[in-house]
Parts: sequence; C-alpha cells; structure tokens
Amino acid sequence: MNVLVINAGSSSLKYQLLNAISSDILAKGLAERIGQKDAQIVHVRNGDDPVYISSEMPDHKKAIAAVLSVLTSEEHGVISDMSQIDAVGHRVVHGGESFASSVLITPEVKRAIRSNFDLAPLHNPSNMTGIESCEESMPGVPQVAVFDTAFHQTMPSKAYMYALPYDLYERLGIRKYGFHGTSHSYVAKRAADILGQPFETLKIITCHLGNGASVAAVKDGKCVDTSMGLTPLAGLCMGTRCGDIDPAIVTFLMDKESMSTHEVDEMMNRKSGVSGISGVSSDFRDLYVAAGEGHKRASLALDMFKYHCRQFIGSYAAAMGGVDAVVFTAGVGENNSDIRLGSCEGLGYMGIQIDPYRNAAVKSREAIVSTDESRVKVLVVPTNEELAIAQETAVICGAKLKS
Repeated sequence: MNVLVINAGSSSLKYQLLNAISSDILAKGLAERIGQKDAQIVHVRNGDDPVYISSEMPDHKKAIAAVLSVLTSEEHGVISDMSQIDAVGHRVVHGGESFASSVLITPEVKRAIRSNFDLAPLHNPSNMTGIESCEESMPGVPQVAVFDTAFHQTMPSKAYMYALPYDLYERLGIRKYGFHGTSHSYVAKRAADILGQPFETLKIITCHLGNGASVAAVKDGKCVDTSMGLTPLAGLCMGTRCGDIDPAIVTFLMDKESMSTHEVDEMMNRKSGVSGISGVSSDFRDLYVAAGEGHKRASLALDMFKYHCRQFIGSYAAAMGGVDAVVFTAGVGENNSDIRLGSCEGLGYMGIQIDPYRNAAVKSREAIVSTDESRVKVLVVPTNEELAIAQETAVICGAKLKS
C-alpha cells in the first residue's frame, strides 16, 4: 500500500511516498518557498542524490500539484500515475481533546481541527491547507489525520491539569496536551523491540531532542506525562524557545519593558532558548564550535540544556516509580554523544550507566549505549515519523501490516 505522507508548514511542504507494508521509501522531498518567486522542490528518489526543480507554487494547492507531477514524471517519478497512491497521511500538530488516535478525515474532523487553530496558530492552519489542497488535487483518495497530541491523551488528569481556575479548562481547554507524540510513540515501541520485551510491560523515558525538544514518560505502553504543555513552548529550553519559566516573568516584562503580548510571545518562541542564552546560534553544532573556542555563554547554553534533560529524566522516573529504558532521538539526540552523556550524568544512583566508548561511536543509528551492567538501558533510536504516519494511515484504511 503506497501512502503519501504530507507535513505542511506555512511556506513549505515536506512529503514522503512510502510502501506502508514493506516500509520502503519510494521518494521524499521538500517543496519550499511556497508563495515566493524562487520556489522549488528538493526531490530525492529511491535514495538517489537530491534534484532541485524550480516550480511556480503560489499556494499549497499548486505545491501539491507540483509534487504529484514530480512523483509521476518520466524523469524523476517513482509511480506511473496517481492511481498508485492509495492514501494520504497528514501530520496535524494539535488535536486538542477531540482525538486520541488517528482518524479518517471527514467534514466533522476538519471542523474539529479548525477549532484548535488558537492552540496551534503556527501549525494547524498550515496543516489544514495541506489537507484541503490534497482533497482538491486527489479527489476520492482517503485522507487520514495523524495528530502530534494523540499519543499523550492517555495522561491522567493529575498530570495534564494546570492549577488554574477549573472553568478555564472547561471553557477554553487550557491544559497540557504535549507534542512530538508520533515520534515518542515510534521510538518507545522500537526500543521495546530492540530489548526484546513487551512494550506494555516497560517504563520508558523518551527524549526527543532537536531544535524543538520534549521528554515523555511511557508506562505500560501509555504516555503518563510529557514536558510540552498547552503549546510547544513548555518544558525543556530549546533552540529558540525558552521552555519552563516563572509565569510572572511575562507580566513583569510587559510592565517594566512596555512589551505587548505579541512581543513577549515572539521573544519566548523565537529569541530565547540556547540561541538567546548563547547569543551565537540555535544550532547545537555552532554552539559546540563556539564553546570549544572558549565562548562562556555557548558553554552555559549547552550545560543548561543537558541539565534540563537530566531534570526531566529524574522526575519522570519518579512519576513512573522507576524506569527500564531511556531513549534518545531526533537530530540532537541521535547525533550528539555529549548531550546524551551529559543528560545522564549523575544518574548512576538510578541504575543509569552510559558506556562512553559505545556512546561516542553512535551517530544516527539504532544502538544500546549503556554498559552491560546498567540496570536501565540507554538507547539511541532514530525517529521515523513519516513511517509511523504511513503505517497509521494504512491501519485506518484497513491494510494489514507485517508485525
């Protein structure tokens, strides 16, 4: 079953065409600079080198049409015609409390996604644009929504509620939702497979560490807590996002600096995190170069990030009453051995012992990086959200996947 996975952003559209049964990637790419004169598609076929294709894409509908044209073209295509696309799986960032699993997209589902625009103003509108563009370009092809928030809907109320007046939850849906759920679910299940143990019997802490970063506690196959909250701003400090702070800072800045709500929000989302601390970059590679040259604020930013990771690992072990495995994934988690080592520093009392030699040798591949004696296994598992979305889509559409 061939599934086209779509991840629509405000001015870009990531895509991947996969066989959901065999997990083979037929093609993937990025339609970028949508709405601009220099729009192009970066297309990779069957693991070949990328090709760059200029294309007029004034909007997402034209971008979808351009992607479909590339996928079926004689020069760059991997399918002969559109009939070979059996379904489309869409990443949707925020499902609110409406969705605890992936769903076939209907008019009712679209209304529910729109109702969450206020909770994810940077993401859900773009996701909806991608859905509607695919519906227009591919009439009759099943469309499935896979929500970043769905995996976290198993959290108990004691974990997801904020200590605010209860009517704010009832009227406005103010609560913790969590994000990166597709990634957390995928790597937790892969970790169980690697360890050869039933997923439903393990206590796993998953660390999705990239420019956006979050940690989740997965107990007996269900998420019981996660670091992001009402929005993807909460939790760890990230590339440009501040993570958890004293909420009084917001009103303090509005008072002392005469900042508007928009200005404070912009600062916390785009000018904070390791970028704001270091003054160097939100890219961890740049931070390590600067730190190596003696840049104290770059070193501080890295230390803060590792410290925050360590805090969440410890607190989630407490929340679950123990931990069997810690999993690192995403761009930083998969590739940066120092972040992994620093995030587990001092946790030997919990039974976490990283093997420094194994850890240093691992980059973007599945591996156990803890010592043989470590009671808690530490793993690196590259995330594959596109495959997870494709498989979810196939299940919703009735396909039987290989175990």
